Amino acid sequence: MLLFLTVIYVLVAIAMIALILMQRGAGAQAGSGFGGGASATVFGARGASSFLSKSTKWLAIVFFSISMYMAWHATNSTGAGNAASADLGVMSQVPVAPPAPQGDAAVPAAPAAVPQAPADDSSVPAAPATETPQSAPPESTDE
Repeated sequence: MLLFLTVIYVLVAIAMIALILMQRGAGAQAGSGFGGGASATVFGARGASSFLSKSTKWLAIVFFSISMYMAWHATNSTGAGNAASADLGVMSQVPVAPPAPQGDAAVPAAPAAVPQAPADDSSVPAAPATETPQSAPPESTDE
């Protein structure tokens, strides 16, 4: 059933793409896509706009309906507690990693004494005093 829906889903998507590309733009003239006045005879007296937009609307409804059903089916097909039976595809071929070793060997011990920063302020040199340079007056360019 899901394979059948997937095939229908792809066909509806292709049909939607084709119908959307066939529709004229907002500034296009009535028969630009079909040449002259051919759109009135091919799609009826009201022109291509009504037929193409209604077809696109119903294809979009079918497309989103199938999308919602497939999403619902994917979430409800495997139980949350039954992850071992889930189909992992290519990832099911990956070997399971060995468990991590237990005990003190895996985690190194922290040092007992934490070194302290020196508290003596006299060991820190003072910043050199700099004077701000006096800026020269701007040169006059009057000639």
